[in-house]
Amino acid sequence: MASGIFAILDDVAALLDDAAVMSKVAAKKTAGLLGDDLAVNAEKATGFQASRELPVIWAITRGSFVNKLIILPVAFLLSAYLPWLIVPILLLGGAYLCYEGAEKVYEWFAGHEKKPIAAEQTADPQEILRREQAKIKAAVRTDFILSIEIIMIALDTVFEQTLPIQVMVVSFIALLATVGVYGLVALLVRMDDAGCYLLRQALDVSGATRRLYAFWGRLLVTSLPHVIRVLGVVGTVAMLLVGGGMYVHNIAAVHHLVAAWPVLLADLVAGLVVGAVLLSAGHVVRRFAGAQH
Repeated sequence: MASGIFAILDDVAALLDDAAVMSKVAAKKTAGLLGDDLAVNAEKATGFQASRELPVIWAITRGSFVNKLIILPVAFLLSAYLPWLIVPILLLGGAYLCYEGAEKVYEWFAGHEKKPIAAEQTADPQEILRREQAKIKAAVRTDFILSIEIIMIALDTVFEQTLPIQVMVVSFIALLATVGVYGLVALLVRMDDAGCYLLRQALDVSGATRRLYAFWGRLLVTSLPHVIRVLGVVGTVAMLLVGGGMYVHNIAAVHHLVAAWPVLLADLVAGLVVGAVLLSAGHVVRRFAGAQH
């Protein structure tokens, strides 16, 4: 009896050890995409009143958990029974990301009026709430697309492993993509609070400690607006890279066309081209619809 228990424990330990090794491999393969996920979602989670930042991030995080709960079982089922359907799904997701990225680039150069954000003052509190909910839905929608790519890459890493290892590894990467990413997003958007805390602490000390606290406090407070602007640019580029990468790595003709290019350049150009085509088509459809009315 005892030997049977020890044998089971030994099998469990071996399974966990294999899962840990494969998790490291999967984490390395998805590291770049996780970085893109962070940049995109940090940009999406900004533009709210300070008192609403953490509640909004928590709402997006909950949406991200729901996304993973939907995607994980579907991914395992598709991988087992309909593997041919995975690439079309990835391409549709890539089209959405390319469109969003190209739309932002177009707005930068066209100089369109800035869209209202949830933090802007308005006489109607319901309007603030409506804008906030709209940004949350957009963030969760973008998270869904990025989560599909992250989970598919992780699943491809352990495709030849047993089902228990697949489930553990891919679930770990999915959890990392939510807890790790949104935990860092929460830290980023609260930089100014940390800076204000250091400035208050500086009033209670003296000498070199006071100067140190004051320096870092002012740096954190003054850096936040610049960080937000940089994240906006990085997030847009990240969407184009991820979306374009889906086409470069999943369509042989596109891959051969840009095979000699640096990977980042190939993904970015593909993202811009796909996004520009979709954006142009969207403008044509809207103008046609407007002409009909």
